[in-house]
Amino acid sequence: MARLLAMRLPLPLTTLACGTQLTRRWTRAGFDGYAPGMAGHLIATYHGREQACSWSLEGRQLQDRLRPGTVTVVAEGHDGQWSLAGPIEVSHVYLTNERLQACAELMGSGARVEMLDRLGFEDPVAARILEILSDEDVLGDPSARLLIDQAVELLCTQLLRRHGAFAMRAPAARRGLAEWQVKRVTGFMREHLDRAIGLEELAALVGLSRFHFCTAFRLATGRTPHLWLTEQRMERAKRLLGDPEVHISDIALAVGYATPSAFAASFRKIVGMTPREYRRRL
Repeated sequence: MARLLAMRLPLPLTTLACGTQLTRRWTRAGFDGYAPGMAGHLIATYHGREQACSWSLEGRQLQDRLRPGTVTVVAEGHDGQWSLAGPIEVSHVYLTNERLQACAELMGSGARVEMLDRLGFEDPVAARILEILSDEDVLGDPSARLLIDQAVELLCTQLLRRHGAFAMRAPAARRGLAEWQVKRVTGFMREHLDRAIGLEELAALVGLSRFHFCTAFRLATGRTPHLWLTEQRMERAKRLLGDPEVHISDIALAVGYATPSAFAASFRKIVGMTPREYRRRL
């Protein structure tokens, strides 16, 4: 990454189990020079003011203005000469080709993934997903691990739809989880509500890849694994709120939230009121 950017990345990265890496928002200085290719795909979006940029590669030149709602896709191994007119606020996802290929297989394509190079390409859907993946509240919340995994999966799907070099076939029909599988996953969630739970752990319980697991879980429950887990956390929290001797900050920790504010935001979204309001009404 440092070689591609011709600089040391100034902000810490969040690395997922699949090897994909996420950055927070940061300001990229103007740049004029050569950047070598890298392993994996770089996906970028932009925040705030726009900036002119050009990218020359393989005898062709891409030119556009980088602005909110657009994305840049640098495919694996693609180098080139870059010229960025001035500073711009950006966020990046460094996506492994293995993760992208796994998503393509789930969508029903047997072809190898070939990404199209994009510069300031209008794609508000991908840009919005990238905004979520760079959000400080999401990256700093251990309980959002499932949300991050699923947002990366959505990003892969959108990239294949809009920026893949092959046509996608219709996905094959898949069945949901059996009742015993849903019970096993739910039981595991309830036993470990006080810590972050990853898709890999849940999928392993029923012997599926996490990509097949997400699809099967939604078919079986009508919920994403992240939402189902959040609902389990809120049910436990409601029971704990029935004891006035238990502090809300302790309840937040007991159901997997690092801060009372993050817990309160999730509780209000699911229950419709804050934890304090819920306790007062008991």
